[in-house]
Amino acid sequence: MTQIWCGIPVYNNAATIADVVRRCREQIDNIVIVDDGSTDADLRELLKPLDVSVVRHPSNLGKGAALLTAFRYAAERGAQYLITLDGDGQHFPEDIPAFLPRLAPETILIGSRDKIVGDMPRSSHFGRDFSDFWICIESGAMLRDTQSGFRAYPVQPALNLRLASRHYNLEMEIITRAIWAGLDVKCVPIRVEYFDAGQRVSHFRPFLDNFRISLLHTRLVLRRLLPIPHRRIPDALIPPSRTPTQWFKDICAENSSPLGLAAAAALSVLLSTLLWPWGPIVVLYLAVRLHLNKIMVLANLVICLPRALPEFCLTVGRSVLHPNVSPFLQWYVGSHIVAFLVSPVLALVVYGVARQFRPMLPLAGNQT
Repeated sequence: MTQIWCGIPVYNNAATIADVVRRCREQIDNIVIVDDGSTDADLRELLKPLDVSVVRHPSNLGKGAALLTAFRYAAERGAQYLITLDGDGQHFPEDIPAFLPRLAPETILIGSRDKIVGDMPRSSHFGRDFSDFWICIESGAMLRDTQSGFRAYPVQPALNLRLASRHYNLEMEIITRAIWAGLDVKCVPIRVEYFDAGQRVSHFRPFLDNFRISLLHTRLVLRRLLPIPHRRIPDALIPPSRTPTQWFKDICAENSSPLGLAAAAALSVLLSTLLWPWGPIVVLYLAVRLHLNKIMVLANLVICLPRALPEFCLTVGRSVLHPNVSPFLQWYVGSHIVAFLVSPVLALVVYGVARQFRPMLPLAGNQT
């Protein structure tokens, strides 16, 4: 077990951290606490009876920076794996044994919050789906609960990734870049407890942190659009060969979450309408690079290809412009009206239908 460490980033969690650490010590011997500039307690004194390592940042640098400090600290002491969890008491340290038999040098394990104690906020439900959707767009991996902070990492491969984030966005960046680099990412079922609003401690700043996360996904999507191979790390897996049947099943299941299907429908209609007749070429390129559901894309392209589409757009343009305006301008205005009206409506319809039939869709998430 000396090769396995537990890392806990902490910022002003004095009320819960001692209990979390005590319960972690019952599962694992080597624990490093990264005090990210806490002001509510001296964690070295608070945790001294528990005999754990405490590293302190002089100021609050962000959760991502604290995690990277834990990685480096564990690596310097010969750790092969680092199990991370939050210090706010929502995670159950008793779930650590669920990770241990699944540890592998080329695999990151994400604790999927399958059993929820208490009431999970609506914003957290949407945040999970939103994060899972963008990581699928960027990497093609259909994972569950990519926002979960309860994870197990192979230390050296994680340190070999080129990570630019230093806040909450790091936990999403590391998944996408790990998959690009050839690592595997799997999910392990865990429990999570949500306290009442008065007891809940969260340092997530909705505007600033969501802005950082949006910038991260923008950068990763733009990088994904470039047809340039990603740098692979030494412990990368060789992708297994697929039979034609497996290939077809993967195509059907690809990005089949409600958000994924809605995005495929909206994007294919939007670009096919605006860029007719060359739109389908652009849409197919984006479908491949961004792992959109190919079945949904092709279904919408069949609707958008006939000559009736540009003629309908021309008719719409004529109805809002002066008759003396050139036909091209009439089509241009009409196509934008049609595209920006139809695509969001279609996205909402597909999303609603997919949510209704979600249990019948292919399971999203690699389980171990």
